[in-house]
Amino acid sequence: MAENAKPPPQLELFNSMTKKKELFEPRVEGKVNMYVCGVTPYDFSHIGHARAYVAFDVLYRYLKFLGYEVEYVRNFTDIDDKIIKRANEAGETVTSLSSRFINEFLLDMAELQCLPPTCEPRVTDHIEHIIELITKIMENGKAYAMEGDVYFSVDSFPEYLSLSGRKLDHNLAGSRVAVDTRKRNPADFALWKAAKEGEPYWESPWGHGRPGWHIECSAMSAHYLGHVFDIHGGGKDLIFPHHENELAQSRAAYPESEVKCWMHNGFVNKDDQKMSKSDKNFFTIRDIIDLYHPMALRFFLMRTHYRSDVNHSDKALEIASDRVYYIYQTLYDCGEVLSPYREENTSVLVPAEEQDMVNKHHSEFLDSMADDLRTTDVLDGFTDLLKAINSNLNDFKKLQQKLEQQKKKQQRPKQQKQQQAQKQPEDYIQAMFALETEIKTKITILGLMPSSSLAEVTKSTL
Repeated sequence: MAENAKPPPQLELFNSMTKKKELFEPRVEGKVNMYVCGVTPYDFSHIGHARAYVAFDVLYRYLKFLGYEVEYVRNFTDIDDKIIKRANEAGETVTSLSSRFINEFLLDMAELQCLPPTCEPRVTDHIEHIIELITKIMENGKAYAMEGDVYFSVDSFPEYLSLSGRKLDHNLAGSRVAVDTRKRNPADFALWKAAKEGEPYWESPWGHGRPGWHIECSAMSAHYLGHVFDIHGGGKDLIFPHHENELAQSRAAYPESEVKCWMHNGFVNKDDQKMSKSDKNFFTIRDIIDLYHPMALRFFLMRTHYRSDVNHSDKALEIASDRVYYIYQTLYDCGEVLSPYREENTSVLVPAEEQDMVNKHHSEFLDSMADDLRTTDVLDGFTDLLKAINSNLNDFKKLQQKLEQQKKKQQRPKQQKQQQAQKQPEDYIQAMFALETEIKTKITILGLMPSSSLAEVTKSTL
């Protein structure tokens, strides 16, 4: 850690609602409540999913580094048309299929070193809360029932589309369902769906059925975080309709409902198209980490600012892999040289040049992270420190060789005195300790410090 470090600058985050960066000020001092929309587990997760969860893991880690106590909720949509269809095709139950892919997703997240959220609720465990919320919306006159279905009435909610900024005449029906001609307004969306033959269902005041897509997150975020919380995140494709509908449902039931900061990450694109399962133009996380170290994929995703789209290419992944290998190889080489000196007590100060470099890096790291998590600049910022370690390593080894030669030749006192005026071995050692500590501290905050030993990682193919 840098000496005499100033406190971190105040964090600014881009709010999708206001369309600008704002100072992040949590509702409760020292505590942050964050909800991020999770996956629909009917297949292996693709790197578009990795994009979202790495982005919010970086935020989660940085908030914790700043000293906040973070309540992080990320859900699983474990009942859905796609899950039902896939389960029927596979000849297994919805619960079996969704649970299997939830477990696979969690393995992928562990490989990418995404910290487990505080809570990972499943929709099917919160049907009671969903029914209660729908009932409240209906009591407030914002929804209507029709033949076992319940629809949200967008005409009853003037704020509708305040998040996305869309016009109502541009508002298309939700992408997951066909248009229902029984609706009062084509834009009305399902809160509850009447059961179809052979589908899982639950008892409700409107008959057998299951939740619509959007209501689940309104119910679960309110249950775990309350009606007002700090951050709601997800991919930018969720702004409409999912988050727009969430916002409408929550406020229709409880007008005081509010998300202080809406955050959305960019896509991963392949051939200039958003990567998605429905378009069958995706790579799974497994596809990539079979070829590259998981930290190479994490680095690749962080190399682009979280709000921008990432362009997938083999070349970009190769570059990320090379960069990660360079970091780990440099740290490994440094660690090998420093190993004999780690237990030594010394009064020698870190040389001024390296101390200034560490202080500068520490300050620039905090400035970049505080400015809406500019990870692109942060990753570029390691270059000078890594070069400095390698330079010190080379000079240290040369000096050691020179001193060994001098020792053998038993040089005259005058020459020995001249040698004392130059940089000594302990100066190099302290310089490398300081540089190594700074890099390790910062890549740990970013989730890029490998879980296995550096020796093991550098021996493997990155």
